[in-house]
Amino acid sequence: MGSSVMTNDKLAPLHVGDQTYYFHDLQQLEEQGIGKVSTLPFSIKALLESAVRQFDGKYITDEHIQLLANWETTQFSGKEVPFKPARIVLQDFTGVPAIVDLAALRSAISMTKTDIKKVNPKIPVDLVVDHSVITDSSGSRASFDLNLQLEYERNAERYRFVRWAQQAFDNFRVVPPASGIVHQVNLEHLGTSVMTAKKNDRSEVFLDTLVGTDSHTPMINGLGTIGWGVGGIEAEAAMLGHPLYFVVPEVVGVKLVGKLPEGATATDLALIITNKLRKKGVVGKFVEFFGPSLSEISLADRATIANMAPEYGATMSFFPTDDVTMDYLSFTGRDEFVDLSKAYHQAQGLFRTDDTAAPNFTDVLKIDLSTIEPTLAGPKRPQDKVQLSAMKEEFIKSISKPIEERGYQLPSEEIRRSSTLKESKEELTTGDIVLAAITSCTNTSNPHVMIGAGLLAKKAVQAGMIPPSYVKTSITPGSTVVTKYLQDSGLLAYLEKLGFYIDGYGCGACCGNTGPLSEEVEHAINEDNLVVSSVLSGNRNFEGRVHPLIKANYLASPPLVVAYALAGTVQKDLTTEPIQTNADGKDIFLRDIWPSPSEIETVIAETVHSNLFKEQYKHLFENERWDKINAPTGPMYEWDPKSSYIQEAPFFKAENDNEQFAENLKEMNVLLLLGDSITTDHISPVGQIGLKTPAGLYLKEQGISPRDFNSYGSRRGNHHVMMRGTFANVRLRNQLADGIEGGFTKYLPTDDIMPIYDAAIKYQENDRNLLVIAGKEYGTGSSRDWAAKGTALLGVKAVLAQSFERIHRNNLVGMGVLPLQFKSGEGREQFKLNGTEQYDIIGIDSTPKPGQTATVVVTHSNGDTQKFDVIVRLDSLVEVEYYMNGGILPSVMQQFIQE
Repeated sequence: MGSSVMTNDKLAPLHVGDQTYYFHDLQQLEEQGIGKVSTLPFSIKALLESAVRQFDGKYITDEHIQLLANWETTQFSGKEVPFKPARIVLQDFTGVPAIVDLAALRSAISMTKTDIKKVNPKIPVDLVVDHSVITDSSGSRASFDLNLQLEYERNAERYRFVRWAQQAFDNFRVVPPASGIVHQVNLEHLGTSVMTAKKNDRSEVFLDTLVGTDSHTPMINGLGTIGWGVGGIEAEAAMLGHPLYFVVPEVVGVKLVGKLPEGATATDLALIITNKLRKKGVVGKFVEFFGPSLSEISLADRATIANMAPEYGATMSFFPTDDVTMDYLSFTGRDEFVDLSKAYHQAQGLFRTDDTAAPNFTDVLKIDLSTIEPTLAGPKRPQDKVQLSAMKEEFIKSISKPIEERGYQLPSEEIRRSSTLKESKEELTTGDIVLAAITSCTNTSNPHVMIGAGLLAKKAVQAGMIPPSYVKTSITPGSTVVTKYLQDSGLLAYLEKLGFYIDGYGCGACCGNTGPLSEEVEHAINEDNLVVSSVLSGNRNFEGRVHPLIKANYLASPPLVVAYALAGTVQKDLTTEPIQTNADGKDIFLRDIWPSPSEIETVIAETVHSNLFKEQYKHLFENERWDKINAPTGPMYEWDPKSSYIQEAPFFKAENDNEQFAENLKEMNVLLLLGDSITTDHISPVGQIGLKTPAGLYLKEQGISPRDFNSYGSRRGNHHVMMRGTFANVRLRNQLADGIEGGFTKYLPTDDIMPIYDAAIKYQENDRNLLVIAGKEYGTGSSRDWAAKGTALLGVKAVLAQSFERIHRNNLVGMGVLPLQFKSGEGREQFKLNGTEQYDIIGIDSTPKPGQTATVVVTHSNGDTQKFDVIVRLDSLVEVEYYMNGGILPSVMQQFIQE
């Protein structure tokens, strides 16, 4: 395969202006006969740069360099490569528990002679507080201040802890509440394309690379930057200097041709790409865009597409660096990086032009942009696209469709069910829209669709239109830049007249922080069991995520969100029927108020400019209210056993016995028997904590009022709450629960139906090992490590599924839970499993082998047995080591103690 990589004294010079930088020249590899670097996908070249630069002979070896440099022949090898990012981004729902783990690790090793300050991020870490604002209030200018006040009150304990972490850890910065959403802040400000560092008295230049504890981290791929989502436990390991390991990925090229037609948006394109790539199957793969139309795709449009990588299952959704990238860096106030970034990318063969030859890909999918039309996705998954022209018909069909086909399995006459609201006297009918939310970094980062929404609102107001009173309307942008250009353009005033006020800066409805609907609406939904709808400009619409009472949730562009708010129902064809009839008796159609591209471009040219970004991000890390929080100091956190938000993590206390793992896989009872597309929202819900749930009852026992329960996501620093909330989603359908929807199961020794947490504790008290059986796409959705942490704490030793989503499988391994996969074409239906059986896993030696097979022995109640082979989804030697140690966190602790 060739000779060794270049050493540090062979760096190439790069002259930019009057500065000289040095870099690890990838072209030298090809000159040395190490691979054909020039034909590699850009994303693989970027990984190669990271590996070459951080080559140490221990964690990153010659073999790893060879695997990446010779990707065309190694992409199917199943071999692992390491990745050490240059930085890490966190959001508070996943970031706070990660910092809790670091604080607990300091506590654990304080009993040894280890210096606790060694437990400290070795690379820059930015935590953006964006997941905690809840839209309790909406529809007025007072809503913003009220929501922010409630956020600070509810999260006082969490925020004190984060303020302690700011002074306790080096390399750790915090973007305070009401600043923006992590991915939009990363795209518009934190990302720099390249980074520099002083080494041996000279300046080295290298790629900006990162991982983030949120599955939508690939949004930064739109900027030509390597980055993807990982679980908190993987991020913790990366913070402490451990490489992340993954199997050499396949790279699917997406060739873009043609031009978007008038009326189509980047949101429509992203939803159609999500549908096509989910069908193609790109889980665990890289996606890279190329083709003659790439230069016509704005960077904001690229970011919208890249943001939805987890929705189609890809690890990354990469757009190579080009002039569009450079223009965006300058446009967003980062001029100082442009010359260096362009020179560096050109020198490395990482700069794309229209004349660049297409790299060699594993496979290619062609998309003609001219075929894109207005599109939504729903009502239960982001990959289920619905053309705008078919929305009415598809919703009506969904009412009677079977649950397995993502319908509601109700009688067809349910489409006419209605209820009279007590105060407004309006009729609330099946399909009516009770929430219209312009939210999420996916779309609020894109001025074209935001200005488009504002212009549509302006025309609607001028036509005398207003949404029905039962529609809750809200805007929660991803950065303060959005508010400023909407104000400067005069469009915010029109949005406000339709009820769309700025309610906060954060994820809002996209992550389930919708807040309550009006009392009369919630009463009507509950009283008459109505299937009502939401339309939001987010990236996720999984069951139970947006709001527990809204069963049909659709993703759409911001202009369509406004249009549907005005229509008040999805039982209306907006392409042929009037949205409303105004006071003058005139029918107003969507085409009458839809803005033209030239109208949008004119407003953008007048109001969205570089100085706007510079001014809004000038004081990003400064916040008077945040700085006044009274927080403890010192390197060790003083745990408060009475805290309902922050508790010492239990993951470092138990000693792991390597010989115990075989016993863990014997005489297993099934805790849950699940179908396809079980999301991390099903496993570890993020939203409201129900009063009668195990978590709600626990909080009540602690003397906490239901008003102060807050959300599951905000309480991820307390394992007592989170393990009780595991599998507590109100829309979970466990086939052991005799048809009862929600977090219930059958406790097999007595056949009693009870909450899953209660059953798990009973099994633990009787020393029973537990198994979860599921279908395809298990663990799809968010990166939340609590979906794995909670699973482990409930006593689940293994999960047997037909397929896994990448991040959740990694997280299960990271928590010492064994992922097992049915062989292709097989599943529980083929083996007629009903979950009442006893299971033993045999055939795994004292040290498992990556990808080996094991045998499942099923013992039925009548004593009959059956056997079948499954795949052990420990995909690398590193994962085997983590699993044998009981997970990543015990492995990290052992290393600290050994050192």
